Amino acid sequence: MGTIIKRRRKNGTIAWLAQISVMRQGKVLLRESQTFERRSTAAAWIENREESLARPGALDALKSQPKSKKAPTLADAIDKYVQESNKQIGRTKTQVLKSIKTFDIADKHCDAITSADIVEFAQEKLNSGVQPQTVSNYLSHLGAVFSIARPAWGFPLNAQAMEDARKVADKLGITGKSRERDRRPTLDELDQLMQHFLDRSRRRPTSIPMHRIIAFAIFSTRRQEEIVRIRWKDLDVEGKRVLVRDMKNPGEKIGNDVWCDLQEQALAIIEAMPLIEDEIFPYSTDAISAAFTRACKLLEIEGLHFHDLRHDGVSRLFELGLNIPYVAANSGHRSWTSLKRYTHLRQTGDKYADWTWLAEVTKRDNTLKLVRNGQFPRKRRSDRGV
Repeated sequence: MGTIIKRRRKNGTIAWLAQISVMRQGKVLLRESQTFERRSTAAAWIENREESLARPGALDALKSQPKSKKAPTLADAIDKYVQESNKQIGRTKTQVLKSIKTFDIADKHCDAITSADIVEFAQEKLNSGVQPQTVSNYLSHLGAVFSIARPAWGFPLNAQAMEDARKVADKLGITGKSRERDRRPTLDELDQLMQHFLDRSRRRPTSIPMHRIIAFAIFSTRRQEEIVRIRWKDLDVEGKRVLVRDMKNPGEKIGNDVWCDLQEQALAIIEAMPLIEDEIFPYSTDAISAAFTRACKLLEIEGLHFHDLRHDGVSRLFELGLNIPYVAANSGHRSWTSLKRYTHLRQTGDKYADWTWLAEVTKRDNTLKLVRNGQFPRKRRSDRGV
């Protein structure tokens, strides 16, 4: 006798669990179950399976099959990938893979997962309220597990099924590419931010010198998480360059250390910082992000993100008439293809040629020394590399 149970998934969607059991003389000889998206499909499976098991000798044939060890599930493959990866795979990827384990596809045996199952998972993720770009990221991280599961551990995951699923998801609009942002801060917006943070720094000398960090982000073209990792020992003053540790790069975000050239303005900002900690800017990304977001809200500056400062800095280099190889040496872009989006910019000179704030952020401020003795905003464990 088969039964159908309505289940609510962790993401809020509904699934139908079909179960069958065969009993003889009060003993259960067989139990089977499968989950379906529709109740009608679950009912059809029960009907077909019961009909198959009712055939003469069907149960004896199942009982005579040799017992084998339990087939691994996708969740097992994900755990194996996380545990045995010699490379640190990064916090975001780890969180994504952990999240995938909450979906029904994670309970399926590796040899039973088809491209249709992967597309169904992608649709579930999209229905949870995320953007197609986010679904693309999920499939990308899951694809890394599919690519090595069979050759590395003998787990029967079909890498071709993943490739087929990606094509289908793209055609159906379930996945999509991230939109390139073109937001840049205006000089007026920067003036407001710089004045706000300078005033705050004077009132509270132990606060983060955000006006210096904002200027450094623009002239160095560094990402927020890269800025807080730069150490004094990574600075090459004579060579006008700095070693950027763990630079963001698809597939290799840990251990990807790259020497990047420094513009004179960026070097001058560094030299104006007090040598107190190992890091030049010994602050947490959370504190920097929160301070920037609060200031923009207070000043009614809409749609500006901290990362837009890097975009502005890269744009500035092209507006100075510099070529792609020179800009890449500053920005750290490994692929020049990603810099082609900037080549439409016409040479307009230096936006910051007469920027009065440059003198402020490149002068030494003795009050910054008051932040020693543990008064720095404490770093997260992930920022400290623990």
